[in-house]
Amino acid sequence: MNTKLHAICDSQGRPLNLFVTAGEVSDYIGARALLGSLPNVEWLLGDRGYDADWFREALKDKGIRACIPGRKQRKTAVRHDKRRYKRRNRIEIMFGRLKDWRRVATRHDRCPKVFLSAIALAATVIYWL
Repeated sequence: MNTKLHAICDSQGRPLNLFVTAGEVSDYIGARALLGSLPNVEWLLGDRGYDADWFREALKDKGIRACIPGRKQRKTAVRHDKRRYKRRNRIEIMFGRLKDWRRVATRHDRCPKVFLSAIALAATVIYWL
């Protein structure tokens, strides 16, 4: 049993919104679920898993510029700001800090709701208290 955690973070790497999907599910499911809760921002940084034309169009409709590198299978290359993309390490650091909590790292909880609650509790203690 594995899961993917999708997160919306602020510029300091603090999680604002979290969503859990099954591990074998595409990242597009998490992107679609979190699209409605995006804050009013100028840029969105994401990894290659979120590279989809519909997602880029949805971001453009909201007035958000995407900094997402294109997948390697794309026939036409997608340009992205490499300097800005390096700031995505804050998001990876956030995931690493959440996994410092043993319950989150080892996924003791079978129920996805309980697991997401444990992640939310860890994020609250780490970043907001």
